[in-house]
Amino acid sequence: MKFGWRIVLGSFIGFFGAAFGSVGGVGGGGIFVPMLTLIIGFDPKSSAAMSKCMITGAAVSTVYCNLKLKHPTLDMPMIDYDLALLIQPMLMMGVSIGVICNVIFPEWLVTILLIILFLVTAIKAFLKGVEAWKKETMIRREAKAKQLEKSNEDTRYTPPPIGPDPAAETKKPTDEAVSIWKNIYWKEFGLLASVWVAFLTLQVTKNYVATCSTWYWVLTVLQIPVSVGVSMYQAASLVQGKRALSSRANNQTSPKAHQILVYCFFGVTAGVLAGLLGVGGGVVMGPLFLELGIHPQVSSATASFAMMFSSSMAAVEYYLLKRFPVPYALFFTSLTFVAAIVGQRVARKLVNWLGRASFIIFILSSMIFVSAISLGTFTGFPLTATIPF
Repeated sequence: MKFGWRIVLGSFIGFFGAAFGSVGGVGGGGIFVPMLTLIIGFDPKSSAAMSKCMITGAAVSTVYCNLKLKHPTLDMPMIDYDLALLIQPMLMMGVSIGVICNVIFPEWLVTILLIILFLVTAIKAFLKGVEAWKKETMIRREAKAKQLEKSNEDTRYTPPPIGPDPAAETKKPTDEAVSIWKNIYWKEFGLLASVWVAFLTLQVTKNYVATCSTWYWVLTVLQIPVSVGVSMYQAASLVQGKRALSSRANNQTSPKAHQILVYCFFGVTAGVLAGLLGVGGGVVMGPLFLELGIHPQVSSATASFAMMFSSSMAAVEYYLLKRFPVPYALFFTSLTFVAAIVGQRVARKLVNWLGRASFIIFILSSMIFVSAISLGTFTGFPLTATIPF
């Protein structure tokens, strides 16, 4: 690995891609892959593998920052562990499928599919951001009107209250940092970690058997009952009302069975795209969580939490397949780790200063749209020459 203008320029782009990607909860893979291909000089498939390492670095630091935070409006952690427990196992199963497809599919096909997906999700996320912006504006106007009405009332002297003020004792949930140990749902976290360890064990074991042999496919298929079993356990608990997606809007009613299946399907789809193309699963999960009515900050945090497991697993799989140079991977992973911390701190200050969380949705849609344009311009057009018709 030699430092030159390519590394410097690539590091600059990767830093800002990771910073903005961590805020939107998309990882930044749509920026990393074109950068690694066009500037650093990797081939598209190696770029996808390297991108997973970079997404892992950004996701780990983002999750570390979010583990200490509370929900902006509810008395619960910033990360929705029940939602993650439903989606993440299916996401990891999709990643394994995507890694296999990365070896099989032609580059032109996956690039076209990715561009279409990016454009659709970017438009949906943008419309959701406009809706959130209007709601925030309406809330601000109502608050301002109440304040003005209160100021116009005749002020009367009232003696100071004796004893403690009940209003002062009532604390509203904030996003202030709390102890990590008290802010983690350990049962759900343990289940997610167990799925990750099970997948890791199967992937390492596959490395010691012949590719495409009987045992190779047996070990591959064993990932299905592991992921489906955990997600179906969580799905049954949600449908029966034993658990609830507390951060979801209108969470008084339990989600229906067909809704749960749709969520799981999108989880698998996000994983396939993540493993196949080297992008973060947040490209699909972020807009999906927003459609569920999840708060933008919680949506970003939960998507990053799920991506931490899925992207790290994909990075391990690509490492076992020897698809990327380790020195480059270590350098760019460290870079995105630092960049994501910077992005999270700046975003938190902006939310508190602006009083609007909708700008996170606009960052999400902008990142997805830029990813589509960059992939279409710099990767899609050159690949059109390889289309066999």
